[in-house]
Amino acid sequence: GVDSHAQLFIVDRKNDPVTPLLTQWTYHALLYELIGINNGRIDLSHVPGIRTEVKEVMLSQDQDTFFKQSQHLNFGDLGASIKKLVELYQTNTKSHHQIESIADMKRFVEAYPEFRKLSGNVTKHVTLVGELSRLVAERHLLAVSELEQSLACNEQHNSDLKALRALISDAKITAENKVRCAILYALRYERAQSNAIAELKQLLTSNGVDADQVASIDVVLRYAGAGERQSDLFQNENLFSRGRSIFKGLQGVENVYTQHTPALAEMVEQIVRGKQGLHWQERLPNLDPKARPPLLGNENGMHNQDIIVFVVGGVTMEEEMAVAKLNEKLASQN
Repeated sequence: GVDSHAQLFIVDRKNDPVTPLLTQWTYHALLYELIGINNGRIDLSHVPGIRTEVKEVMLSQDQDTFFKQSQHLNFGDLGASIKKLVELYQTNTKSHHQIESIADMKRFVEAYPEFRKLSGNVTKHVTLVGELSRLVAERHLLAVSELEQSLACNEQHNSDLKALRALISDAKITAENKVRCAILYALRYERAQSNAIAELKQLLTSNGVDADQVASIDVVLRYAGAGERQSDLFQNENLFSRGRSIFKGLQGVENVYTQHTPALAEMVEQIVRGKQGLHWQERLPNLDPKARPPLLGNENGMHNQDIIVFVVGGVTMEEEMAVAKLNEKLASQN
């Protein structure tokens, strides 16, 4: 008998409406968002110049070691990982084709039919990453994501508003991405006296965005605006939290496109470590008023317990990845 404790936390999606609005940069998330995955199948029949044998491909963690190892890699690391895979094949076959980019990898696959036969799995991932690269460039997602991350992580109203006006006026940006950035702006600056939410809605309309899409800004504010959330999501509601937010913004950021950390991940780590336990108990009231307070971990490690988090409204792949990484870190410490 190992003394085991399980804690169930039920949280509402409205307490963090930001995470679902952000562009996700992991391999699995990009495939899901930009191309689509249906029961493990990916339809590539619409891709320009696609070959017959890869018009539909399967993804399985159990049968595809590369995908299992790479699903949580960000887009930059993914390219390097696939390059290693292709170079390994080249070494085994004594091929000397120069490979410096995703385009080079695609040309290599085209030039060596025997490569496609012998290494269908590598061919599949070269094809998928090539299509993701095309879509990222076509939709200007790097520029969109940089603004999304700024709105999610930093309090800098003037520069955010200037960048957002330019993005909305840019004909190359899709209506959906314009609206997502406008919603992020509205969520962060809803209570700022100088906010330009009304002006941005007019700007969206004048740039041809559908009225229903523009109306979604108000829909999200009614569902998950500052008055509906239980938490200080942007750490800007009082002097103490603003100080923490500014200090957090001074830390070195490894990647400007992935600097955001989901509130759910921070909550779970605090619970595991025993940090701010009472703070989260206040935010998440116990359904049983007679129940004893949760047995939390401490600074030296956590008790033998399972933490189950159920999010009403669903979880994102960013949150799933953050929890997976936390589990890996905890497992390595035990």
